[in-house]
Amino acid sequence: MSDCIFCKIAAGDIPANKVYEDDDVVAFHDIKPAGDVHFLLVPKRHVESLAHCGADDAAMLGKLMLLVPKLATEQGLERGFKTAINTGRGGGQEVFHLHVHVYGNK
Repeated sequence: MSDCIFCKIAAGDIPANKVYEDDDVVAFHDIKPAGDVHFLLVPKRHVESLAHCGADDAAMLGKLMLLVPKLATEQGLERGFKTAINTGRGGGQEVFHLHVHVYGNK
């Protein structure tokens, strides 16, 4: 999607403080952190929200969730962390590209 900020970050068109990247996923620090550590995991393929996922997205969703504890630990959140997926305007979603917030205090 040409006007999506997360698609532009995933493509490398907009710089971000990345903590992880592979062929399918990019993770980067949130610009408005809600804790000592706050990063987002974003699929590189544009999906508007969790409500727009189907059975064919199961592998992508599983990959995101399995990366959460690994990256949280690498970012210093050994004591624990929170995750959030805001879905739709009513759910507080501001950028309409699926993303998982991971945050906490060291």
